Amino acid sequence: MAPLHAVLAVAIASLAACQQTGGVGRDWPSPYAPAGVPAGQQSVDGLIVGHRLMAAGEYELALKAYLRAAADHGATVDTLSAIGSANLKLGRLGQAERMLRRAIEMDETFVPAWNNLGVVLMEQGKIGEASRVFRTAYALDSGQSDSIRDNLRLALAKFENQSYDSLNENNATGEFKLVRRGHGQYLLLTTQ
Repeated sequence: MAPLHAVLAVAIASLAACQQTGGVGRDWPSPYAPAGVPAGQQSVDGLIVGHRLMAAGEYELALKAYLRAAADHGATVDTLSAIGSANLKLGRLGQAERMLRRAIEMDETFVPAWNNLGVVLMEQGKIGEASRVFRTAYALDSGQSDSIRDNLRLALAKFENQSYDSLNENNATGEFKLVRRGHGQYLLLTTQ
């Protein structure tokens, strides 16, 4: 015969297994985790999550968040530009270019998409077109951003001298950097 404390432990464990914990009940039909947001609760906007993940350097996760935002909000200029920016950071230049061009088709005055497209074109070695794109971004921004002006200068210098490898006063490395400017917007900066 088993000791009394062993019998009590089994009885308590059996009762604990029958207790409702507030989780998914047995009557739930799927063996998989629930999708979506519980009823009565709001989900966090995918664009905000994506921006935070981009800032943290988690570009693949940011892309997934942006795609979720596109599913929630539709293919807006913000979501297309954000998806293009994440693809750019992941080195998927062709996909980035397609998304950014779609964003520009949707809103020809959206400065961050023009900037990011310029970065993609520079990465692809299309310096002439990138210079034109940066000029457009600078004109649309009305020259308010020093960063855009500096990047335009760098692009023009590279265009004028295709073997431009020397360091200049505004850009020590010659690399471009994307920085979020607002809700779904990125500003093109050079690393200093």
